[in-house]
Amino acid sequence: MARITIDPITRIEGHLRIDAVVDGGEVQKAWASCSMWRGIETILRGRDPREAWIFTQRFCGVCTTVHAIASVRAIEDALRMEIPVNAQYIRNLILIAHGLHDHIVHFYHLSALDFVDVTTIPKADAAKAASIAQSLSDWPNNSKQEMERVQKKVLGLVQSGQLGIFTNGYWGHPAMKLPPEVNLLAVAHYLQALEYQRVSNQVVAILGGKTPHIQNLAVGGVMNAINLDSLATLNMDRIYMMKDRLDEVVPFVQDVYFPDACAIAAFYADWFDIGSGVKNYLAVPDLPTDTASTQFDIPGGTIFDGDLAGVRRISGSRDDYFRKGVVEDVTHGWYQGRGAQHPWQGETIPDYTDFQDDGKYSWVKAPRFEGKPMQVGPLASVLVSYAQGHELTKKWTDLALQRVSAIAQKPITIDKMHSTMGRYLARAIRACVLSELAMRHWALLADNVAKGDTTTFNEPHFPKDAVEGVGIHEAPRGTLSHWVVVQDGKLANYQAVVPTTWNASPRDEQGVPGPYEASLLKNPIADPEKPLEILRTVHSFDPCLACACHTLDVEGKTIATVKVL
Repeated sequence: MARITIDPITRIEGHLRIDAVVDGGEVQKAWASCSMWRGIETILRGRDPREAWIFTQRFCGVCTTVHAIASVRAIEDALRMEIPVNAQYIRNLILIAHGLHDHIVHFYHLSALDFVDVTTIPKADAAKAASIAQSLSDWPNNSKQEMERVQKKVLGLVQSGQLGIFTNGYWGHPAMKLPPEVNLLAVAHYLQALEYQRVSNQVVAILGGKTPHIQNLAVGGVMNAINLDSLATLNMDRIYMMKDRLDEVVPFVQDVYFPDACAIAAFYADWFDIGSGVKNYLAVPDLPTDTASTQFDIPGGTIFDGDLAGVRRISGSRDDYFRKGVVEDVTHGWYQGRGAQHPWQGETIPDYTDFQDDGKYSWVKAPRFEGKPMQVGPLASVLVSYAQGHELTKKWTDLALQRVSAIAQKPITIDKMHSTMGRYLARAIRACVLSELAMRHWALLADNVAKGDTTTFNEPHFPKDAVEGVGIHEAPRGTLSHWVVVQDGKLANYQAVVPTTWNASPRDEQGVPGPYEASLLKNPIADPEKPLEILRTVHSFDPCLACACHTLDVEGKTIATVKVL
């Protein structure tokens, strides 16, 4: 029996520690611990609700736009506001472009190296690699010359002994089993992906003014002035500039990312039987197409115990089923108190002890829906949408399962999606869905502006009485919700229940583990000194802990005081 501690486990911004007990070549018990504390909710108390979105973007340096959107939606929900349809389309395009960027980065730059062995590339046959790539799609950058160029670059790194961006991989691990040619085409696309994620983010910057930390939002709409006769505003030139960028990104998603995800899933088909964990799923509807946010292009709902036939719809932020179902348990989190609270009554009072296996061991709270742990993320969104007959989701899911089955030469069905590999495949499916919706929402905006509608903002009005609201967004990592109480035009309470909080949840008062912890049980471990298999399962959730974490020193004292003007 061995105790493994991996800290940090993420490739992008740290803060996540995984402890696992390994016996008999399998994980027998696991703990997920967020190692920093977040205090932005406290900063927001007493502030003007109209500026909350500026602060909440600072939850994270990666997922900034998602918190901005959830924040303004929360205030609008509390005020029962409608916003102009142009504002909906502009927000939706920002969210879609950010989502495409995020999914590309996750697959290639944050998780592909858990499956791709870079050090075998010098042995690859470049012509064969090009032939394999060309059999998967007609992407123009799959030529033999491109594969030779990448092979030469990697060979130079390997011979130098300095792998640069490919340093610190578990190269040569027995769980790595891709042929050298597949490793070569994957790394070629890894390098190409650096460009296409950037192009997708340019759409966010065109509308948001900059990225990260967009500048164009407002409670009541957006601050994008639309004037077809002005070069200084959102005009047809800029609208078509966005289309040019999307015309670049969409083919990469559909002709490179999607085929690559299917191919790697097929080569590692055994991972469709590993890492299921929690089979309760939560997703919220998103991409509203009306001013009241009652019609959406992506559905939401819940699934319990993996029963797709029992899917229950969530109609929007005003749905009492969602509003009443969410609580956060602090029994095993470093906070004062014990048990669960609804976010509107929630408190975030730090109470650090130390890492206690059976006590408090994480800065993440334990969100529960109707008392149950829920998995959130692209897999939840895909399964909830698929179960409700969402056309685009069914199209891309069925195509993915067909392709994986053909390459693996065995049937991979929808029930196999409850797994580590299912999460990777679901993210590629969702990216393809978003890629089609990108063009739809671009056309909706362009057509509406061409008709002469230039309205982008409605003025908010704050009552004296206390009002409560929740802003929801199906972010790249899953269901995000910001919960606000507004009193006398000021924020009386603010709580953010973020995707990684759901997935990285510690045990609750009943001792029930969250999705990370549950998914690691029975994971195979070939070498406890090189726990690659743990990385694969945890990385399949795309962990990003900054949104879920907080900061204090080890004695629970404030590290620094920052004056907020």
